[in-house]
Amino acid sequence: MRYSLLDLSPVPEGFTAADALRNTGDLAQHAERLGYHRYWMAEHHNMPGIASAATAVLIGHVAGLTKTMRVGAGGIMLPNHAPLAVAEAFGTLATLYPGRIDLGLGRAPGGDQAVMQALGVHHARAENFHNEVAELRELFGPENPDRRVRALPGEGTGVPLWILGSSLHGAQVAAMLGLPYAFASHFAPAALEQAFEVYRRYFKPSESLDKPHAMMAVNIFAADTEAEARRLRTTMQLGFYRLRTGRPGKLPAPVDDLSAVVPQAALPAVNEALRITAVGAPPQVEAQLRALIETHRPDEVIFTGQIHDHAARKRSFEIAAQVMQRINSEAVAA
Repeated sequence: MRYSLLDLSPVPEGFTAADALRNTGDLAQHAERLGYHRYWMAEHHNMPGIASAATAVLIGHVAGLTKTMRVGAGGIMLPNHAPLAVAEAFGTLATLYPGRIDLGLGRAPGGDQAVMQALGVHHARAENFHNEVAELRELFGPENPDRRVRALPGEGTGVPLWILGSSLHGAQVAAMLGLPYAFASHFAPAALEQAFEVYRRYFKPSESLDKPHAMMAVNIFAADTEAEARRLRTTMQLGFYRLRTGRPGKLPAPVDDLSAVVPQAALPAVNEALRITAVGAPPQVEAQLRALIETHRPDEVIFTGQIHDHAARKRSFEIAAQVMQRINSEAVAA
């Protein structure tokens, strides 16, 4: 089973966006050495703790620092962009780094109402999502001199498209268009089982894909001891609580006592939203990952994890890779 990595280029408290971007480059090279198949970045706007807003620019940077690993968007929020502009940007990336670029597409705005206004985006754009995805696939398709508007570069590159989702809508679009599907179970797991079931049941083979391919996102907080891993996890729990209560900021440092900074009544909702998580020392992470894989039967997993300390974050993804390598070696032997 392929394992991949989702990086939001987090900006930790006490650091800058420049630090975050340097960390992304370092983490990408580390991930490639560890056998990660894809390295994805996501479009978010007006977020002090996320430095991946100009996602295509950052993808080019990471692709230039790596050699073989696929690099892409997980994802581009399509309502924010004209399909032609996306096709030209990713067509250029695919021309520079052939066979290595992925394009995951979401229908959310990647920001609030003020962000949508600043981007000149209207809510109605999201309703046309499936048509714009189909248009993008055509723009990346075979050369067609008769096409009135062409993506140049872009045409003929066949950039692989993925549909992202946290609800059933994305599953339906991915199934209808015969595209691979990635579910945002790392922060919105409620519809995970139903979305995978809908996607697999209604999948229509296409030129892109002959059978369903579903990817599950998992938060990873792995360390050499369980206590350290659980402490690392408090960063994401606290950051998620602040985001949900309208106080987004830089990625907070971990705390010894989460209940001192997050009200006890709020913790169950935070933990439920982040329940697709493996946390602990390597044996515990392995047991939890095996259980998640057995339960949800993904075709691929993508790991993420908002950890304040860069070295600890690298170690966490290293443990996750080692666990997946053991799982995969057992599957081959069987």
